[in-house]
Amino acid sequence: MTYALITGASKGIGLSMAHALASRKYDLLLIARSEQELTAAANELRNKWQVEVAWLAIDLSSPEAAARVAEWAGRYPVSILINNAGYGVWGNFSDRSLSEHQQMIQVNAETPVALCHHLLPVLRQQPQAYILNVSSTAAYQAVATLTLYAATKSFMLLFSRGLRQELKKSNVSVTCLCPGPVKTNFIDRAGMQAIKETADKYGMLADDVADIAIKGMFRKKAEIIPGAMNVVTAFMTRIVPKAIVEAVAANLYKTR
Repeated sequence: MTYALITGASKGIGLSMAHALASRKYDLLLIARSEQELTAAANELRNKWQVEVAWLAIDLSSPEAAARVAEWAGRYPVSILINNAGYGVWGNFSDRSLSEHQQMIQVNAETPVALCHHLLPVLRQQPQAYILNVSSTAAYQAVATLTLYAATKSFMLLFSRGLRQELKKSNVSVTCLCPGPVKTNFIDRAGMQAIKETADKYGMLADDVADIAIKGMFRKKAEIIPGAMNVVTAFMTRIVPKAIVEAVAANLYKTR
C-alpha cells in the first residue's frame, strides 16, 4: 500500500482524515508543528489500524518548509497529498501586524502550492494518485475581518480547479474541500471567542467532514462542500448581489 501525506494532521479534520485513510489501510505521513501531538496521533493510528505511520514536526509558515517536507517524504511511495494545514487571522487588516498576515498566507496558500509542485513527480509515478486541497466556504465571498483568510481560501479553490484541468488526462485527480464551520480549534487560534458559541452550535463534526472529504476525493469530485446548508449558502453567493453577501458576512464576523 502507498502512503498518504497529510499536513495539519495532529488533530481536527487532519487527524480525522488520517483515520479515514488508515481504515482503508493506507500508510501515513503526518505533518504538523507539535512533536508531542504528532507522537500521540501516530501511536493512536498505529494501534487502532495497524498501519505504518511516520511524522515530521515542522512549522509550515517557513518558506523552506515545503522543500524540507518533500525531501523527507521522498523515500516513501506517496499516492495521496492532502494540504489541510491552515488557520485564520481575525481582525481589521490594519490592526494586525504584517508578519501575522504573511505567515498565514504562507501556511494557507504558498506552502500548499509548493508541496503540489514538489510532489507531483512522485504522485505521477503511481497508477492512481490524488491531491486534496482544503479550502473553506469563506472562499465564495469576501469576508471583512477575515479578509486575507478568505482571500487565501479563494486562491486555493481556484488553484485547485485550474490544476485539476491541467491534470485531467493524467493519473492525478485534484479535489478541493470547502467546509463551513467545523468543531475544531480554528476559532480559538484565530481569537474569535466572540462567535465561539454560534460556531459550536452550527459547526459540523470533524469526523463527518473527513468522511465526506475522503469519499469525495476517491470519487474524483472537483469540489466538495460538506453539509446541505453550506451547499445552499455557497450557491446563494452566486446569485445574490455581492454587496449583500459581503454585508451579511461582515456582520457575522465583525469584531465585538
